Amino acid sequence: MLRGHGPSNSARPKRLMSDHAVGGAGAGSGLRYSSSAGRWVLVAAVLGSGMALLDGTVVNVALRTIGRDLDASLAQLQWISNGYLLSLASLILLGGSLGDHFGRRRIFVVGVVWFALASLACGAASNADQLIAARLLQGVGAALLTPGSLAMIQGSFHPAERARAIGAWSGLGGIAAAIGPFVGGYLVEFASWRWVFLLNLPLAVVTIVIAQQHVPETRNPESVPGFDVLGAVLGILGLAGVTFALIQSETLPVWAVVGSAVVGVVSFVAFVLVERSSAHAMMSTSLFASRQFSAANLMTLLVYAALGGVIFFLVLQLQTVADYGALKAGLATLPITVVMLFLAARGGQLAVRIGPRIPMTFGPFVCAAGLVLLSGVGADASYWLDVFPGVTVFALGLALLVAPLTSTVLAAAPDRNAGVASGINNAVARAGSLLAVAALPAAVGLSGADYARPSAFDAGYDRAVWISAAMLVVGGVVSWLFIRNPLVERREQV
Repeated sequence: MLRGHGPSNSARPKRLMSDHAVGGAGAGSGLRYSSSAGRWVLVAAVLGSGMALLDGTVVNVALRTIGRDLDASLAQLQWISNGYLLSLASLILLGGSLGDHFGRRRIFVVGVVWFALASLACGAASNADQLIAARLLQGVGAALLTPGSLAMIQGSFHPAERARAIGAWSGLGGIAAAIGPFVGGYLVEFASWRWVFLLNLPLAVVTIVIAQQHVPETRNPESVPGFDVLGAVLGILGLAGVTFALIQSETLPVWAVVGSAVVGVVSFVAFVLVERSSAHAMMSTSLFASRQFSAANLMTLLVYAALGGVIFFLVLQLQTVADYGALKAGLATLPITVVMLFLAARGGQLAVRIGPRIPMTFGPFVCAAGLVLLSGVGADASYWLDVFPGVTVFALGLALLVAPLTSTVLAAAPDRNAGVASGINNAVARAGSLLAVAALPAAVGLSGADYARPSAFDAGYDRAVWISAAMLVVGGVVSWLFIRNPLVERREQV
């Protein structure tokens, strides 16, 4: 597919595309999906976003081994998982804005370089605190490259070709997520957990070379001038303050926990006020005037909180209590990705026919049923009898709700704000996972080295699964009460 496209052939298309695409591909410009140049752009975007997706799925598998090797506490394991999510959720909107201003390819490449250097620091960490710091930096790189990967496709491809290119980007990215548990489990079990991070280095080099040689530069000339630095700082303080209070509630004095929580809440309030009044806000608060948009994002927060919490607990439960190896524990969640790959598009098609309200209502209920099945996973758990049924039912619920959820968020926003709406929803999803992983261990009475004590962790796991199931039920109720089917209703009126 890519053979024979050397530098001499790529130089001229790249130069022409830079002239046309610097303001985004217009109706008469842009790459074709079938062209060699278009495929190079797609490869770069998939490799970049695939690194972030791969990293998100492999680290959970490695947590148990990392904790043992670095003598880490449960709180430190939470930070190893959450440090990445904290930076990513806080800065992803700013990362998209930087790409619009300075060039999507440029910020994407900066993000890949940053991500690779932070991955090297993760792999070289000699204690848990160093690894946490490196994970925070890794999240910054992901916040730069993640929005850039999709924006490069949006800005480079001809409008008629974008849907096909985005579909390929999504599908191929899903494959990266699918192989993550297998790769992570294999590396942890047969090599070292450090290779979970060091694997990003060769992928980053290939991505940078392709992007620099074959991806045209694009910008958004209509983007608001200036940068919402104050908003970004307040967003970080808000998430960090609340997360710190939740994770360290068992280890710090009450005054420190309460103070951290107050800083977080006050920062969140200030963030909203700044976004409402800033001339260059990275988040348009006017979008939340739409009940449809607000409800969809509330449901996103609940669903992804449940998803993040369950994956965190299930992988540790399988290793600590059921005595699974890292590879087997990683593969246990594979049905989620496989079902999503093959059925998520069907969920979207169903929502087009009947509207998003029913899929977004019953999808969380199906997910909750899957968690009820998973609550029985214990010391003598059989994969096919105790793990596979629950994971599969949970995955079926996700396949029913994820595509309608995304399309509802985008449809509830004006076309000119589609990118911002998508970014907000992405940030809300990451924040949901972040807060769940921070809050659930303390909520179920786990701390210290309890993740390595089978009896203690088993009891906490059971409570965490039921709490997650309750969040999903609330998400379904929110959808039933507040989500509507505007397109279906308009068709019926006609």
